[in-house]
Amino acid sequence: MPELHVTTPDGLRLWTESRGDPADPPVLLIMGGNANALGWPDEFVDALAASHLHVLRYDHRDTGRSTHLDITGYTLDDLARDAVAVLDGHGIAGTHVVGLSMGGTLGQLLALDHRDRLRTLTLLATAALDVDFAEALRRAVEGEPTELPAPTPQIVTALAHRSDPAPDRDTALQRRLAEWRLLAGDEISFNEAEFRRWENAAIDHAGSYQQPSAHAFATPVPTERGAELRHVTTPTLVIQGPQDPINPPPHGRHLTDLIPSAHCETIPGLGHALPGALHQTPITTITDHIGRFERTTA
Repeated sequence: MPELHVTTPDGLRLWTESRGDPADPPVLLIMGGNANALGWPDEFVDALAASHLHVLRYDHRDTGRSTHLDITGYTLDDLARDAVAVLDGHGIAGTHVVGLSMGGTLGQLLALDHRDRLRTLTLLATAALDVDFAEALRRAVEGEPTELPAPTPQIVTALAHRSDPAPDRDTALQRRLAEWRLLAGDEISFNEAEFRRWENAAIDHAGSYQQPSAHAFATPVPTERGAELRHVTTPTLVIQGPQDPINPPPHGRHLTDLIPSAHCETIPGLGHALPGALHQTPITTITDHIGRFERTTA
């Protein structure tokens, strides 16, 4: 599990880790907002590597062991360029990208602005670039109608309190577990011990039990860019979780309709989380998607 700090063009240091054989096709995992690399559970990463893939995950700026800034004057475009810096630091010209939530937003930006660096793209539990997430949150709070379903009021409340300081580690863990219960949905039994183990690992990795919140203040992508998705040529897989409380159906279908190369897979029971009980289906779906490209270019 080689670790490497890579440096971005603007001088930030990003913690990265790779697993699997470097001779295998590379896969870059891009985590969601305010989550470090361990938001991708070890079991999930190891299963991808066992499928003959060279898997990279990394800490976004302001998370984990990457540079933490005391300012929030950056954009989601900057975060997308950080992903490119990770590839450059590992000497990877082109990669398969899997992005979850905000990571899927960054994946869309990569497909638009850095399409030569992508082999395939997988967008998991994410919304299209033409969705105004901040406005959706406001409408959810106000109870106003939206064209696409807004996040549930319960998850909006939880997200609003993410940056509240926790007095101790146990309190922080309880908050995180309560949030994961909401994110995971209620179709499958919530494995508290599993998520507690993952969150303890994420806390140990970061060296702090306070939850990051800087990404909430990053300048979003103009919704007008959503129209550009019709020009995406990267083979794209969209994975929809029917239990997703942030981007519920038909967000996945809407995103699929915008990208000509995209196809959508719905995974029963899946929410806005990666519980171990559901790992196998998304892993198989992702590796099949990647495999179709690798077979056509071999």
